[in-house]
Amino acid sequence: MTYTANQPRAASYAQLGERLSAAGVHGLRFTTATVLAWIGAMKFSAYEAGAIEGLVASSPLTSWLYSVFSLQGASNLIGLAEIVTAALIVLGTRFPIAALAGALGALATFLVTASFLLTAPVTEPSLGGFPALSVVPGQFLLKDIVLLAAAVLLTGDALRRISKTL
Repeated sequence: MTYTANQPRAASYAQLGERLSAAGVHGLRFTTATVLAWIGAMKFSAYEAGAIEGLVASSPLTSWLYSVFSLQGASNLIGLAEIVTAALIVLGTRFPIAALAGALGALATFLVTASFLLTAPVTEPSLGGFPALSVVPGQFLLKDIVLLAAAVLLTGDALRRISKTL
């Protein structure tokens, strides 16, 4: 192997990159858990139950909830699932199996909410429709595709951590 003057610099960049990536994963873990817990807790209010009604009712994945539960009951169930998912993500810092369960819960949550972009009226007609998104629910839901990507990354990280214990 031939030594070049750039090798120490490359190693330094690689080490910094690893540290930043690890910090990013931890940041995504805790911010995803915060979003899920906060929004999940809000689901227990009548305000939030009413606010999500149109989204939940517009989706073939979730509309059945209203035939089984009341408006508030369905919202409470969704909120409970979000809070449990957040708790599993946080517990996952210590327990890789909990990390995987929480990441999969987040993956399911954000897949469903991102699917609302396809089932709810999300475009702004006064601006000509697609691709102009309404503020609510269009722009409100758009963030869920980023959260979906975070859940994918957290799932991969959990699987990586589990593989180290095998």
